[in-house]
Amino acid sequence: FRTQPGVIGASVNNALRPYRVKMGPDPASINTCTMGGILSNNSSGMCCGVTQNAYHTLESLSFLLPSGTRIDTAAPDADERFRAAEPALWKGILDLKAELESDPALAARIRSKYRMKNTTGYSLNAFLDFERPVEIFRNLLVGAEGTLAFISEAVLSTVPDLPVKYTGLLLFPTMHAACAAIVPLRDSGAKALELLDRASLRSVEAQPGVPASIRTVPEGTAALLVEYQTAEESERKGLEAIAAATVAPFALLEPARFTHDPTEQALLWKVRQGTFPSVGAARRSGTTVLIEDVAFPIEHLADAAVDLTKLFVKHGYPDAIIFGHAKDGNLHFVITQSFNDQAAVDQYARFIEDVVELVVKKYDGALKAEHGTGRNMAPFVETEWGPEAYAVMKRLKGLCDPEGILNPGVLLNTDPMIHLKNLKPMPTVEEEVDKCIECGYCEPKCPSRELTLTPRQRIVLRREMTRLERTGGNEPLLAALEAEFPYAVVDTCAVDGLCATACPVSIDTGQLTKRLRKASHSPRAKKIALGLARRFATIEPAMRMGLRVGHLVQALLGAGAMAGVTRAIRAVVGQPFPQWSAEMPHAAKAARPTTAKDGAAAVYFPACISRTMGALPGEPDETSLMDAFVAVATRAGLPVWIPDDVEGTCCGVPFSSKGYADANAFTVNRAIERFWAWS
Repeated sequence: FRTQPGVIGASVNNALRPYRVKMGPDPASINTCTMGGILSNNSSGMCCGVTQNAYHTLESLSFLLPSGTRIDTAAPDADERFRAAEPALWKGILDLKAELESDPALAARIRSKYRMKNTTGYSLNAFLDFERPVEIFRNLLVGAEGTLAFISEAVLSTVPDLPVKYTGLLLFPTMHAACAAIVPLRDSGAKALELLDRASLRSVEAQPGVPASIRTVPEGTAALLVEYQTAEESERKGLEAIAAATVAPFALLEPARFTHDPTEQALLWKVRQGTFPSVGAARRSGTTVLIEDVAFPIEHLADAAVDLTKLFVKHGYPDAIIFGHAKDGNLHFVITQSFNDQAAVDQYARFIEDVVELVVKKYDGALKAEHGTGRNMAPFVETEWGPEAYAVMKRLKGLCDPEGILNPGVLLNTDPMIHLKNLKPMPTVEEEVDKCIECGYCEPKCPSRELTLTPRQRIVLRREMTRLERTGGNEPLLAALEAEFPYAVVDTCAVDGLCATACPVSIDTGQLTKRLRKASHSPRAKKIALGLARRFATIEPAMRMGLRVGHLVQALLGAGAMAGVTRAIRAVVGQPFPQWSAEMPHAAKAARPTTAKDGAAAVYFPACISRTMGALPGEPDETSLMDAFVAVATRAGLPVWIPDDVEGTCCGVPFSSKGYADANAFTVNRAIERFWAWS
């Protein structure tokens, strides 16, 4: 990222200021990848509607064409440069614009299609919204999914996050009753209107913090999560009055309850945001979670939602749910689908055919509302738009990418069955990770993400190896994966559980790593580990001595010699041994600071790392972590006591993380006995 003077989080009075995003190959910048996806899919969300999405907040971008032409649309002479570098494309865009404008019926259809959320096909509204070819092309790239050019940089206008919020969950007896309330709530100024059917409510009703009343609502119930927002604190009472007056005529299952409390608001939004992960957590092994997003005219939303539910029953999706951005007629539906055999693929094919029939032919809606077209809906772009508009899209693609090298087959595809090909099977793997829906939320948390693999990649690799083992046919690939697997997956996992803190279904990939490590240990290795656990009190001072010796050797021979020392030790012990480097910590000055048992408020059990390792090179080493904690506790009037026999007491993590179950059990039980005695 780099930002201009106004950045995301700008004050309300300085809203709509430019926010610059640079897209690049850096895998560590997860936000850059997210913004690139938002641009290429014209994504929106809860409150964006059709006026604050990527298309409408885009100020400028830099693009690179397959020919090598690079244009920054913010440059004053951008259109002249575009014309000089790409005369055929420049003129072709003007020709397409003139053709669309000369067809009143098609132009009217285009404008009508973009009054609701719609990301099916290319953003044809750009031909009608802008005059200069460079401006038209700039906005054609929004939602083009990388099929026309590469976006290297973009400048977007920020939208303020209004600080005063008033949020409520309204429970209606039927879907029709809930949808009938959408227009009055929208017209009263509600910024967010999220629709949830009874199945989506059921998927989260057992989660902590979810209102208890949700568990008892009858079948057929539908809910609206409603939020009013404003910039000024003085308008808070006004929001209350507007909400009360608007909901008064509604026939609700229980009285409307709105709240200003941020904690209660977060719980209500948790109901909405937990639906997709909850379905993923409950899916049958061997299935994958699919989410689609469609849009309907508001006046048909209730009928369309009911018809979608009937399709779930018809095609055998009992766990399917519906939720979405009701204010914009945008519904998401989630199903769990197997692609492991032909019968499952045929089931999916019949379902998609009926979805297209329902959305396009019955209600004239959009097959894709905010997630981009993709290969799944590419065969149906012409079905939705008609042959004239589809011909414009094909000509545009040919002008920009005559060789078809940019994301071939995405968005436009001549194969009517492409959505049923190259499907990814989801074989059953170890129970620790089998629920993974491969969303990638875990990846920014992983310490090894820039060394080897992320948790998601570890699971994907495990699934691919399982598939190859079961189906055969590619022994060289399987052999290559098996060769890389021990280091990339097992040895370099930190098994710290951080991935579970971000995972929607609470998967700790480290548990799989522990299982694999345990399975790889020989009886001799297990016996050695148990011996080390029994003698941990003698190991601690040896580790401190080892660190001192390591720094001495490093000072005498240089940091480069330490790699050879490490290899030699590994060869002798036959076990992984830490790599010495210039960042090797110093040894702890002493095992523990002096504390007193009398008057102590608590027992302080410092970890073995704190007892053995001191400061890193360049860090001040006057005060250890233990010294600091003891000092802070004393200042707080809650002094702590470190027992005299703490050395040699281990929490078990060094052994459990390596899969040594017997050694872990020994150290943990000994620690518990000592905790009991100390306290």
